Amino acid sequence: MAASKWFSSFFPTVKAQEEEDIVDPQTVLREKCSQHGHAPQLWEKYQACNERVGSRSQTAETCVEELFDYLHELDHCVTKTLFSKLK
Repeated sequence: MAASKWFSSFFPTVKAQEEEDIVDPQTVLREKCSQHGHAPQLWEKYQACNERVGSRSQTAETCVEELFDYLHELDHCVTKTLFSKLK
């Protein structure tokens, strides 16, 4: 114990401050954008496609186009303000 006091007299200890939870601004903006503009309609269209494809046992249909349309709309909305929020 005495050695640790002697050692700490030469090397000060630093305790880390409590950090805030880091929140990704893109995630926050995507949540906001998913409720505005054309995004809700595109999400419903994608969900309907998923239900239709999931209800069939054999189908060649995929919902890639609907998913890409939805993601494109989200990205378009997010890019308007994302870079202003980055540090």
